[in-house]
Amino acid sequence: MSRVAVFYADGFEEVEALAPVDLLRRGGVDTVTVSIMGREVVHGSHGIDIKADTVVEELDFDSFDMIVLPGGKVGHENLEKCGMLRDKISEFDKKGKYIAAICAAPTILGRMGILKGRDATCYGGMEDALDGANKLKDPVVVSDHVITSRGMGTSIEFGLKLIEVLTDRDNADKIGSSVMVPGM
Repeated sequence: MSRVAVFYADGFEEVEALAPVDLLRRGGVDTVTVSIMGREVVHGSHGIDIKADTVVEELDFDSFDMIVLPGGKVGHENLEKCGMLRDKISEFDKKGKYIAAICAAPTILGRMGILKGRDATCYGGMEDALDGANKLKDPVVVSDHVITSRGMGTSIEFGLKLIEVLTDRDNADKIGSSVMVPGM
């Protein structure tokens, strides 16, 4: 079974952080929420506090197949400040392990050089930070082992794409249909 670590920092966008977790778990993917704040409780950008499953200092990164980075203006800035997380993102990239980011978070990957030569998308108006990427406006973009998405409004499509790449299209379609995604 695939394992996914979803990282939370104060200021995270709540829907982008929780919708993919909910969908991944429905899809049978072992999904762990991880705080980088040195405490389990993380404060969302709209006043919603979330208790993460664990903290980054206790995480065995080698046991995971995918890292997921939600957005949020302050949240993605806090994620980018976490040196341990940046180091592990670089390791995942070198190993060809999945890295997924939504909204403002793909800009972290852009500044790290991970998007050079790849297709990518992000929150509108932040595309300049997708250094070296072929910038698209698609809701979700898969380029090699890197998956990017536009924002809160694409969170469901993003979560279903994560299920698809980790399991299969039929499973993603089944989950999409079960939660009443239009057209599924």
